[in-house]
Parts: sequence; structure tokens; C-alpha cells
Amino acid sequence: MSQRALALATAALLIAPASALAARCPKASVADVENEVMCLVCGVPLALADAPQAQRERVFITRMVSQCRSKSQIKSALVGQYGPRVLALPKASGFRLAAYLVPALAAMAVVAGLALAAARRRRRCRASPREAFADRPPLDPAQAARIDAELERYRR
Repeated sequence: MSQRALALATAALLIAPASALAARCPKASVADVENEVMCLVCGVPLALADAPQAQRERVFITRMVSQCRSKSQIKSALVGQYGPRVLALPKASGFRLAAYLVPALAAMAVVAGLALAAARRRRRCRASPREAFADRPPLDPAQAARIDAELERYRR
């Protein structure tokens, strides 16, 4: 009976440090990091790539995850190893800030252009028909009679 108690106590002592280490370990996974980094050869997210370079990057990430590194630490190590092109989204500072600002400014310009076009169209539609055709010469009386006859024929 004492051997069982000793074995249980030893097992509990061995399991306790592992669970404490797991509690302190950041919850990063290869799949989490794969979606935020690029394959340098393919130019696509690492999750979609299958090139030998992508496999090397996955091995690197797996090694970092097994060393209990956080996602930001892993991404920093990837930048140190492969350069800033490995990140799917550039840092929002300096010239790289343009990657976020230019699309936002372009979208705002498109919305403003659509609003301006809609306002002009509304103003044009509100104008009376006489004002819309004021710049055209008046119809010849013979043409007017022909048009009236054709309209009368279609109304029947």
C-alpha cells in the first residue's frame, strides 16, 4: 500500500510542474500564425502555400510554439529570420501606414463622388420638362402634327 501512495505522490509531483508550465505558456498555435504570415516564394498566406519555403517557415513556427513563445514573439522572430515581407499585414507606421490610408481615402473619395452624382441627378430630375429642353429649337408645325398623329395611333 505504501508503494502505491509513493507512486501517486511521485506522479502528482511530476504532473504539477507540467501543468504550471502549461498555464504560463501563451496560447499560440501554428494555425494562428499561418494566417498572419506569407510564404516568401508563393506570395500567398502561409496557410495556403505548399512550397518548400512554406514548409521551412512552418517548421520554424512549430519550433517557436514548442518553446512556448507568444504569437507576437513568433512573428518578430520570423521578421528577424526572413525580413518584413513575411508579414501579411505591414506595421502601421511610417511609409507602411499608406497601406492602410490609401484604400480608406480612395473609398471615401468614391462615396463622395457617388453622393455628388446623386445630388446632381436629383436636381436635374426636379427641373421642369420645359427647362430641360429649353436649349433645343422649337418643332416645326408639320413635325408636331406627325408626332401627335403617331401618338394617337398608339393610344388606341
